Amino acid sequence: MYIIDGIAYAGELSKDIEVKKVSVLDDRIMLITFSTGEKRLFDVSELLRYPAFKPLENAEIFTLPKIERGVLVWLDGDIDIATETLYKNSFAYQEVIRSS
Repeated sequence: MYIIDGIAYAGELSKDIEVKKVSVLDDRIMLITFSTGEKRLFDVSELLRYPAFKPLENAEIFTLPKIERGVLVWLDGDIDIATETLYKNSFAYQEVIRSS
């Protein structure tokens, strides 16, 4: 756990990587862009077995993530996922660019 500006976050602080952009796809999948420039797919389903993440079963909540200080959060910071967890448990995403 670490604290920034009075807010406690789960995990260990890593100054090397932050969340820069998040897009909610469907079925609990997110496309996350990290400060490294990498885009990765993260499935939040595995976390739903933990009580702290149960609110994310509600699609209205899940589809409204925010990025605060490089950390992905929901419900004004009541729920967060450590950036290191997002990165470690996600999968590389390659965009396919089609030429006309």
